[in-house]
Amino acid sequence: MKTRFTPHPWALRGLAFAGGYYTFRRVRSFFLTKNLQGKIVLITGGSKGLGMILARNFAREGARVAICARSVEELEKARSWIHKEAGASILAVPCDVSHPDEVDLLVNHVSRVYGPIDILVNNAGTIAVAPLEATNVDDFKRAQDSMFWGMLYPTFAVLRSMRERKRGQIVNITSIGAIISVPHLIPYSSAKFAALGFSLGLYTELKPHGIKVTTILPGLMRTGSFINAEFKGLKEKEYKWFSVAASLPFLSLSAERAASKIMDAVVNEASFRILGLPAQVGATLYSIFPQFSLFGLSLINRLLPKGDSSLRDTSPPTAGKHLKKDKETATLRLLKGLGTSAIKSYQT
Repeated sequence: MKTRFTPHPWALRGLAFAGGYYTFRRVRSFFLTKNLQGKIVLITGGSKGLGMILARNFAREGARVAICARSVEELEKARSWIHKEAGASILAVPCDVSHPDEVDLLVNHVSRVYGPIDILVNNAGTIAVAPLEATNVDDFKRAQDSMFWGMLYPTFAVLRSMRERKRGQIVNITSIGAIISVPHLIPYSSAKFAALGFSLGLYTELKPHGIKVTTILPGLMRTGSFINAEFKGLKEKEYKWFSVAASLPFLSLSAERAASKIMDAVVNEASFRILGLPAQVGATLYSIFPQFSLFGLSLINRLLPKGDSSLRDTSPPTAGKHLKKDKETATLRLLKGLGTSAIKSYQT
């Protein structure tokens, strides 16, 4: 005689609770997203990749969006893409966020055209890939200018208005590199560590003033950014490993998925989010087993291209698009397939 399976009452209650909680989150997010209607959003580094996708998503929800980047040409391409994708017009303003005077002009211009900024998304950043032997002090300065000072200046520029209105939200896109310093990305990780400390401190000090701060730590994302990253040392080898790592589905998170998760964090006014399972697992292991994690990273470093100190000052960085070969092996094309698709979609 067959025994009929009867679920345990607690299992049913657990499933019901999980289903109810999921439904509650979805419904709450739906109504909170509606609150983006008419919000004034400024996104730095909005001309390509994640910033451009976020600009499109905010515009789709009825927000009035402004983006900035250094290149006028890239901004125009991004504005055209966003208008096509979202059916909305946005404001595109050239600005180098590492220069405080330019940032002040940017914020003043956006405020004159749209009104006081409700949401600032600090997304601007650069990636430089090289072993320490091929890295000099200027590489660290450039990283700090873009990813630390380039976060601080826009934040300070919007804070006065937000304090006066006792509301506003600052969204800081940092990186899992702000917790785990990855080999051959030390200048990048150093700048992200500084940005993380700044962002977490902002949350505690601005919360009493009614200003929300959301800190985002994405893992590797498939935005195709490796084509614009800069490489030093044995450049072609550095480009090869980084482009593959930033393309593999089990190591990297799709740009669309990352943007969706960030939008969810924004509308739910989350204080802290790590994006992507590999990043979440890595952060957890690092916090519990730091020595083991550092040993593992040292083993990974041994697999990466060797450094050459003779190239530290004599060899300038080269962008990935100048290292990409027209003819690649079938295996390499397969490994980079998703990343190559992301280049076509998000690196305008």
